[in-house]
Amino acid sequence: MADVLDPFGAAAELEGVPSALAAARSGIDVLLRDRGLRRTTPALTAESLLRGAAASAALEGSGTNLDDLRSGRGDAIATAAARLNSGLLALVPVIASAPLQALARMHALAAADTEVSENLGRPRLEAGFAARLQLLSRQLVAPTRAPALSVASLAHAELATLRPFGSRDGLVARAIERLILVSRGVDPASLIVPEAGHAAMGTAYHQALNAYGERSAQGRRRWLLYAAQALGRASELSPLP
Repeated sequence: MADVLDPFGAAAELEGVPSALAAARSGIDVLLRDRGLRRTTPALTAESLLRGAAASAALEGSGTNLDDLRSGRGDAIATAAARLNSGLLALVPVIASAPLQALARMHALAAADTEVSENLGRPRLEAGFAARLQLLSRQLVAPTRAPALSVASLAHAELATLRPFGSRDGLVARAIERLILVSRGVDPASLIVPEAGHAAMGTAYHQALNAYGERSAQGRRRWLLYAAQALGRASELSPLP
């Protein structure tokens, strides 16, 4: 019954996961304490968001590099990722209380160039996508014993494998991970670059998502062990000097 009531907590306690997540959190905390202390600026946050957009777009097949995106020469996917990340931090209070509303806004930002207006922010009608999205939303506001890194990573994987909107789902999935890390106090100024951490892991990212998509405890464990490594890389790729 505990697993049903707190699926995030159950996954976070699978073998090897607590120590892996703790190590990742320690790396983030060291970065923000030792290098972030008194050096945090809006410009660094903006740079982290831009780096994240470029990395997330690359994972969707974009050929735009960071310098091109910075100069406004991005392709459609990269432009969408930048648009999403630029509006992301305004949703920090929303994700904590109304996740469905936050997800709808995120999809509207990401897919503004691919969907007619009435489809933006709405899950696909078939195969119970709306019900699955509502379940995730309820889980995100329910009490949990899981650490924030686990919640953020599992929300990412759920959206990336479910693909509830049918367009730009990968961008939204990676963006919600960043958003939860901010909203739950792991990285309040959004200075680490989780999207770049995943991009740096190469094919391991997609392999871990495939494992999660099996909907088994072992698949969730594999994803979380992978995610801990990726978030460690995310710290290393921060724009903090």
